[in-house]
Amino acid sequence: MWLNIHDQGLTVDAAVRERVKLRLGFALGRFEEHIGQVSVHLTDVNGPRGGEDKRCRVVVEVLGHDQVVVEDTDCDVRVAIDRAADRVGQAVRRKLNRARTVRRRHRSEIPDRQN
Repeated sequence: MWLNIHDQGLTVDAAVRERVKLRLGFALGRFEEHIGQVSVHLTDVNGPRGGEDKRCRVVVEVLGHDQVVVEDTDCDVRVAIDRAADRVGQAVRRKLNRARTVRRRHRSEIPDRQN
């Protein structure tokens, strides 16, 4: 899993970067062979005005499938990271399970050839 962390208008220190790596590693680790690049965008939406404005956007490239994109916003960037990581793990699991179900259904619909 290749992880890129981008920040816009928000100072991201080593502790926040480590939290992103830890949380996404935990959420996506079991799907590692199905995942290409993971991009995390941390943004301060309102700037110095304050409020619920720390956004964490996670984009996961699932090999052989569409991207999975999850966003979460909170006044604390750590909370936004935690929730986005949990949600992206669930979304990747659902996408891979759906693909597996479709393949199984497709195989069962193919008639057996008997010569």
